[in-house]
Amino acid sequence: MTGTYSEENIKTLEWREHVRLRPGMYIGKLGDGSSHDDGIYVLIKEVMDNSIDEFMMGYGKKIDVSVTDREVIIRDYGRGIPLGKVLDVASKMNTGAKYDSKAFKKSVGLNGVGIKAVNALSSSFNVKSIREGKLKDVEFIRGELVKDQNLISSDEPNGVIIIFKPDNEMFGEYHFISEYIETMLRYYVYLNAGLVINFNGEKFHSKNGLHDLLTDNMNKEILYPIVHLQGEDIEIAFTHGMQYGENYYSFVNGQNTTQGGTHLLAFREAFVKTIRDFFKKDFDPSDIRTSIISALSVKIEDPIFESQTKTKLGSKDMAPGGPSVRNYITEFVKKNVDDFLHKNPDVAQEILKKIQESEKERKAISSIKKLARERSKKSNLHNKKLRDCRIHYDTNHDRRLNSTIFITEGDSASGSITKSRDVETQAVFSLRGKPLNTFGLTKKIVYENEEFNLLQAALNIEDGIDNLRYNNVVISTDADVDGMHIRLLLLTFFLQFFPDLVRKGHVYILQTPLFRVRTKKETRYCYTEQEKERALKALGNNAEITRFKGLGEISPGEFKHFIGKSMRLEPVRMKRDDSVKDLLVFYMGKNTQERQEFIIENLRFEEDMIEETA
Repeated sequence: MTGTYSEENIKTLEWREHVRLRPGMYIGKLGDGSSHDDGIYVLIKEVMDNSIDEFMMGYGKKIDVSVTDREVIIRDYGRGIPLGKVLDVASKMNTGAKYDSKAFKKSVGLNGVGIKAVNALSSSFNVKSIREGKLKDVEFIRGELVKDQNLISSDEPNGVIIIFKPDNEMFGEYHFISEYIETMLRYYVYLNAGLVINFNGEKFHSKNGLHDLLTDNMNKEILYPIVHLQGEDIEIAFTHGMQYGENYYSFVNGQNTTQGGTHLLAFREAFVKTIRDFFKKDFDPSDIRTSIISALSVKIEDPIFESQTKTKLGSKDMAPGGPSVRNYITEFVKKNVDDFLHKNPDVAQEILKKIQESEKERKAISSIKKLARERSKKSNLHNKKLRDCRIHYDTNHDRRLNSTIFITEGDSASGSITKSRDVETQAVFSLRGKPLNTFGLTKKIVYENEEFNLLQAALNIEDGIDNLRYNNVVISTDADVDGMHIRLLLLTFFLQFFPDLVRKGHVYILQTPLFRVRTKKETRYCYTEQEKERALKALGNNAEITRFKGLGEISPGEFKHFIGKSMRLEPVRMKRDDSVKDLLVFYMGKNTQERQEFIIENLRFEEDMIEETA
């Protein structure tokens, strides 16, 4: 029997109620800060975008950013919000200057929504605007106005100060990871020559734009010096490295379009066509683009993004009546890359050599790939090892931000997770024994090794991570020596053949509790010795303590607590100066003596720590 449907079912929500009820429409997802695309970072970005737009219009060359565990302070030195509109800008939907193209052109913010979302999703939100010696100060709690101060005199420079604390009711026990914030802020300075951002006492600025971005985000293994091309409203930098896959950084009006869009598709197609025409050979696109490292930035009026978080460009036109994004980028690449290659035959020769090597390897493994697919299909192993989820994509066919695959070891662990998972968005892939150490091997081994071939197929990354089926790839192994070894072998596989999975923030380690502390009235799960001691203090020393030795010991009923809303994921992160090759050589190579010395030194350190605390 269906429910009743009457006038009482029709509700009109206030702006703040709607943001808090449907936060995904405004910030993508909530999260606790473990992932680079969690909502607390989007809140920072929404405030920063307004300050960046001021800089792009020629006002304010400095932005101060301070982030502690719970509070964010952003201070720009632009024109300041018109004092009579500060309250409206912070609390009235679709209010802003971006609707007036005379005030802001080619800006990031478009709809007057972002700052209101920050306000509604913060436990406290304070905005101060200083203009010509006058200051307006407004404060909110969870979007509710609590202070609207009259204008007062101020001797501070013009600009805006915004102070906010993400709301624990929405984000839980969140924490900021400074590396994620630093990456975001560095992108801003790469794209805005002359801008200085001070972040927690560290100064960020860039002289060479996208050239600096590539230099700072890759290791030294490149085939030729970075090619840096600039035009009106477009900037491109590229080179080829030694890694597998394609690595792109794309931006529209200063916004990092992590999911690409029209502009990136146009660049990839134009680059292939230009190379083919230059060498007068019909190379396979994958052979031309494999190992490319590139950054692309375009500035357009009235861009159309596919969501409020602006991670994918959908625009077809630069402006009403103007040239298409695709044609504009195609013509720029065709002319400038072709000119560069004619003037730099040594670079052209390196690119040709790389293409030929990729072509040779691709052809060498083509027959193996065919056999591997037939073997997998015949044995039905894929379905036996993968328990898939029902939903991978949103309505616009973008990967669901919460779609997750757990890579497990052993039947008991995979069985527990399979029974307790959310079948809508969580999948499980079961490993059989320890994977192969793939360090130093070619991609041929991916198809010859049954485990890795099936894992690659499950993730749908054979042709690169653009088609990755799950946003979160979670390694779920025991926290013992064998489990740690399996983690390392899996990470070696990803870093060797699909390094962008790690660089783009898709790979995590599942954190499961070490202890269960319970009484008849309450149960607490503890992930560290410290948490166990706090639980004992709170519940009493008579509480029962259980030490979990492996994932297989945790019942499906209990697993629901660990892979649901309160799931703890440790992101696998690479620092800007980390070299994939150096990491793999040290941990998985044959440098036995060096590794032994490292282990011995750290064992001594651990022994000293134990003695001091005894």
